[in-house]
Amino acid sequence: MKNKAVLELADVKAVAAAAEAEALKNNWAVTIAIVDDGGHLLWLQRLDGAPPISAHIAPAKAHTAALGRRESKVYEDVINQGRMSFLSAPAIEGMLEGGVPILVDGQCIGAVGVSGVKSSEDAQIAKAGIAVLN
Repeated sequence: MKNKAVLELADVKAVAAAAEAEALKNNWAVTIAIVDDGGHLLWLQRLDGAPPISAHIAPAKAHTAALGRRESKVYEDVINQGRMSFLSAPAIEGMLEGGVPILVDGQCIGAVGVSGVKSSEDAQIAKAGIAVLN
């Protein structure tokens, strides 16, 4: 039997604070979502000025990254390369860059999803949040 790390509330708060700091440093109005390894929402934070739709997109990106154990950009790339049938994949909605898995010892323990600015900037914010755990 293997042991696996899990996100605790203190971890989630630290990731959220680091992600928020990255967003504020760049003056980006975004929503930050953090999920566990099953894609269940642990944290949702919509910064002032973030578009309302971002409160739906960020959790979807995080959910996709957690379930797929990879960045949500992978799915966006697959679709952009012509594999349109992937749009019918069950339980995957956030197939845009900005969802990043949280990996510890090769195991996915959750994910961060960000929405509100360019997708590459969303991913930058998510990665800045995750970096606090290392």
